[in-house]
Amino acid sequence: MLNQEPWETLCSFIISQNNNIKRIKGIISRLCESFGEKIDNYYTFPSAEKIASLTLDDLAVLRAGFRAKYILDAATKVSNGEINLNTLKDLPIDDARNELMKITGVGPKVADCALLFSHEHIEAFPKDVWIKRAMEKLFDGDLPEEVKKYAGIIQQYIFFYARETKLNI
Repeated sequence: MLNQEPWETLCSFIISQNNNIKRIKGIISRLCESFGEKIDNYYTFPSAEKIASLTLDDLAVLRAGFRAKYILDAATKVSNGEINLNTLKDLPIDDARNELMKITGVGPKVADCALLFSHEHIEAFPKDVWIKRAMEKLFDGDLPEEVKKYAGIIQQYIFFYARETKLNI
């Protein structure tokens, strides 16, 4: 869908769990300012290798709460090659999802978000409370079989429609 950078996308979705936009932006900002590289007036997103070299005490500056240990586990598994983000787009969706779910704190929704937005898996279908409710109301809980290969794209339309029309979910 968007073809975002895989490590940054994964880390950002880990941070997004049970969180609001303002807090997510703050944590990502602190992550970049604390551990990224300064270029002009901006900071790069720190690499998995950089984060893996840190401790939970080092990550306390992020004020990420329980997510800090998930970020560190993801960075460690990516940097040591246990999880190869560059091969996920070539794997079947279930195998790719299972690979990402080896990371502590990464469940089906975060895995599907990462696969959809940075690994070209347009069949990935992230489900949050809004989507689950909208799916029940619009489709009796499941998409028609013939459109499931485009589920991630359809999910974006369902989410927008549910929010904009106040679907009473």
